[in-house]
Amino acid sequence: MAYIISDEAKDLLKDVKNFCDNEVLEQCKEFDRTGEYPADLFAQAGELGFTSLEIPEEFGGPGLSRVDTAALLEEMARADAGFATVISATGLGLKPVLIAGSDEQKQRAADLLMEGGLAAFCLTEPGAGSDAGSGKTSAVRDGDEYVINGRKCFITNGGHAQFYCVTAMTAKDAGVKGMSMFFVEKDTPGLSFGEHEDKMGIRTSSTCDVVFEDCRVPASAMIGEEGTGFETAMKTLDQARAWVGVLAVGIAQRAMDEAVAYGKERVQFGASILKQQALRFKVADMQIKIETARQMCAYALNLMDAGEPFAKESAIAKVYGSDIANECAAEAVQMFGGYGYIRDYPVEKLIRDAKIFQIFEGTNEIQRVVIANHVIGRI
Repeated sequence: MAYIISDEAKDLLKDVKNFCDNEVLEQCKEFDRTGEYPADLFAQAGELGFTSLEIPEEFGGPGLSRVDTAALLEEMARADAGFATVISATGLGLKPVLIAGSDEQKQRAADLLMEGGLAAFCLTEPGAGSDAGSGKTSAVRDGDEYVINGRKCFITNGGHAQFYCVTAMTAKDAGVKGMSMFFVEKDTPGLSFGEHEDKMGIRTSSTCDVVFEDCRVPASAMIGEEGTGFETAMKTLDQARAWVGVLAVGIAQRAMDEAVAYGKERVQFGASILKQQALRFKVADMQIKIETARQMCAYALNLMDAGEPFAKESAIAKVYGSDIANECAAEAVQMFGGYGYIRDYPVEKLIRDAKIFQIFEGTNEIQRVVIANHVIGRI
């Protein structure tokens, strides 16, 4: 951890590290094998306040800076990326409310999270991934209510979150300007969930379809104004990308840590393999990439806290962080040799976990479009 953080965050970091070392690391090895959702582990995390890290002080939260929170999330990701994804996705689910919600919605969301709950962000649909504006989920006004129908897919925390921030078309022929966003609580009639996806990596997180069948919510559940849902979703993702970078750095850090620890013990030709210049240079390159990615994340998050433009920097943090997580995980496997390919050792899991970070919250290909548009302009 090389972020400059507050004294409060330093104290919290000790708690996070203790919990991760004593609970998350060992338990998640088995959960990764079985694909079982570790509900008790997340209940413990909620009791420790880990699900409410991003709640502002005015709504009862810790009031941490974004860099403070980044240090905590990186430590979680170093222990288990799936565990960290659940916590970070809860922050993602909160973001639309903080960006565009009413004070009543913000307080309700904060209360649910401070009780140990989780949150989810529902944008992606089977026919609307990178093209998020082509979603078909609808919300039709009926008196003082909206009736939501549709299906969202690949939703992190689906089935376990206490509330869902959901995009739906309120004017189907108006394009992205016809999209609105709604605050939907878990026990709302008409809300149901698909089967838990059997994923390659981050297997301790829950991913499933979220289904709306004549799901009625009060008109007051709309987040912001009608027709502003796409704008709110894009602002949410602009922020979220830096957090993807943060978690990816945690994976990369774990990869280097494991490679160095193994290299010190592994003897070939009568000496530690880390006596070999080729492997020492691998470690040096890993460290260069990790620290560069970490500081890019910190820069983007500091810009957010300062109220400065940050969309380009957040996209860079996401792309670079996720790319180097994959590179460092692959190099760690290489340094382990044949043992790195065996599940008895920890590094093969890091490759499986790292890959999704190049895909979700906007693929790295889409992020390069975003970055290029900021640099060149739209032509």
